[in-house]
Amino acid sequence: MTTPPSLTGRIAVVTGATRGIGYATALALASAGAHVVAIGRTQGGLEDLDDDIRKAGGSATLVPLDLTDFGAIDRLGAALHERHGKLDILVGNAGLLGGISPLGHIEPKDWDKTLAVNLTANWRLIRSLDPLLRASDAGRAVFLTSGASHKARAYWGLYAATKAGLEALVRAYAAETMNHTPVRVTLVNPGPLATAMRKKAMPGEDQSTLKTPADIAPKIVALCGPDWTETGRFYDFPSDRMMDFRAPD
Repeated sequence: MTTPPSLTGRIAVVTGATRGIGYATALALASAGAHVVAIGRTQGGLEDLDDDIRKAGGSATLVPLDLTDFGAIDRLGAALHERHGKLDILVGNAGLLGGISPLGHIEPKDWDKTLAVNLTANWRLIRSLDPLLRASDAGRAVFLTSGASHKARAYWGLYAATKAGLEALVRAYAAETMNHTPVRVTLVNPGPLATAMRKKAMPGEDQSTLKTPADIAPKIVALCGPDWTETGRFYDFPSDRMMDFRAPD
C-alpha cells in the first residue's frame, strides 16, 4: 500500500472534502489522475481545494452539499449517472464529533444531526451510488471510522454510537457486494491526526506531535485503485495493519 495507483480516467466522490482528511484525500486522488467530485458544505473551502487540485494538474467538480439534505444525495447519483454513467471511487469521510457530553445532556437536535451525517448520510450515499459503483470495472468504497466505535468511553457515547453503526452498515455492504460485483469495500481507522475535529475533542493536545491528513491520504488512495482487490477489510492507520472487519488490537 505504498505505491500510488494510476487513477487516470477514474471518477471519485469524496465527502467532507473542504478540510482535514477529506481535503488531503481529494487532492491525492486528483494527483493520481482521478477526476474528483468534491462534496463539502462551504463554497470557499471547495474553491481552495479546486485551486490546489489545478496546481497539481488535476481536475474536480465542486458540489456544495449539506449531507443532511438527503434529497440532494439522491440527485447527486442521478447527475453522476447522466454525466459519467458510473462511479469508480467513493470515500465516505464527512463526520461530526457531536460534542463530548454525558448522554443525558445531549440535545436531541445534536443527536439527530450527528446521526444524520455520520450514519444516515452514508447509507443514503450507498443507496444512491451503489448502482454506479457496480457499473465500474472496479468500484471502490472506503469509509472513515474511529477507534471510539468500540472503546465506548464516557462522554463519547454519541460519536461512538454513530461510528459503531457505520461499521455495521459498511460490513453489511461489503458482504452484499462480495460476490459477483466489482465493488470492494474497506473501513479505515485514521487514529489520532492533527485535524480540527481532533483539536475540538482534545483542546489541550499538542498537535505538532501527531501525524497529519497528508500522511494518511496515500494509504486511502491505495485502497481506491483497481489493483486493490480485497474486500471486507479494516485498515488501522496507527499500526499500519490490514485486518478483517473487527476492532484493532
